[in-house]
Amino acid sequence: MGCRLKVFLTKEEKLTLEELRKAKDVPQRTKDRAQVLLLNTRGLKNEQIAKGLNWAISTVRQTLHRWEKMGLAGLWDAPGRGGKPRYSESDLVYLENCLAQESETYNSKQLAKKLASERQVNLSADRLRRVLKKRGKRCGSVHTQTQEQQRIS
Repeated sequence: MGCRLKVFLTKEEKLTLEELRKAKDVPQRTKDRAQVLLLNTRGLKNEQIAKGLNWAISTVRQTLHRWEKMGLAGLWDAPGRGGKPRYSESDLVYLENCLAQESETYNSKQLAKKLASERQVNLSADRLRRVLKKRGKRCGSVHTQTQEQQRIS
């Protein structure tokens, strides 16, 4: 087993890490990494820290090495993590325009097929329905709502 990496923090760094742990707008992974550094400073061994956070020991070591290399910036995830969207804002605007302008009403399966054939964007009907719902639109009833608004005015 290699030698144990011990992190030494200044008062300002300790204060910053304590504040990070309590902040509401900081990702949980960043808070956990700050916790690892604070526990290491208090003298806990990597095995104890890993057990307390339910992490692998290698993850604790990696966090300590990231702190040594990059400092505070090493606590955050690198940009670009996670899946990239399969659609763009213009694709959704296109669909909303289709729903508003065409006389036909579409269900989510039909909209998904239309998006795939005309814009080469493949989304499942379920995902498309959730995306449109989040934007305040509903499949099938958007056109009906538009007609009712026109009748009222």
